[in-house]
Amino acid sequence: MKPYIGYTGWIHLHRLSLRGIQASLITLLLCLPVVPCYAKATAPAIGARVYLLRGLMNVFSLGLDEIGTKLEAQGIPITVANFVSWSSLAEEAAAEYKSGKVRTIILVGHSAGATVLPDMVARLSQLGVPVKLAIGLDSTFRTKLAGHADRYINFYIASGVGEPVARTKDFRGALENIDVQSIPGVGHISIDKNQLIQQKVISAIDAVVFSRHISPPHKPSSQTSTAEHNVNATAAAATTGN
Repeated sequence: MKPYIGYTGWIHLHRLSLRGIQASLITLLLCLPVVPCYAKATAPAIGARVYLLRGLMNVFSLGLDEIGTKLEAQGIPITVANFVSWSSLAEEAAAEYKSGKVRTIILVGHSAGATVLPDMVARLSQLGVPVKLAIGLDSTFRTKLAGHADRYINFYIASGVGEPVARTKDFRGALENIDVQSIPGVGHISIDKNQLIQQKVISAIDAVVFSRHISPPHKPSSQTSTAEHNVNATAAAATTGN
């Protein structure tokens, strides 16, 4: 067993010649393993891709770009596009899924981008491609959901232009309509930029991509969901805190 080299060891080292110290350091450096250094220690989410669909004119949904930047910082590949591209994006996602490059498809849309999400889910289902998660932010029209999505979350503002999403008998998966009107500062134009909403969106995506635990969604039989109560409680707490 080698003795512990403490303060007395440093005194002995001080007595070594400069050449001896340099030789020792060079030898030590040569023996150290080469480890690459990265600015961000993030593990890439291999096999996942998030499609973010902006709303009208590409100028009212820039919060999706913020969400995309935060996801990329975690190593999650993204595609940001206008809602009018949903059909071509579905074809692209299907091609990548069938090639094996992408296994986890996640959709996020705001305003008109949220309105076309059911169409994109249905189209992907027709192409034989499952959607792991879809998140709509204040869809502007009442839409009906068909096809397959493991989990579909629709955040909407009941007192504004937002509408809940209705499921059809052809839909397979869990649907959550969550009224977020009680969250301070949330409006149709600002919902995608609200930090609490962004946190909820990213947490739901992380839960899928990194296989974290997701709380079982409620049964969509009640007009007001458990998830809605949770969001409203959070909003009330935030208001009290202010």
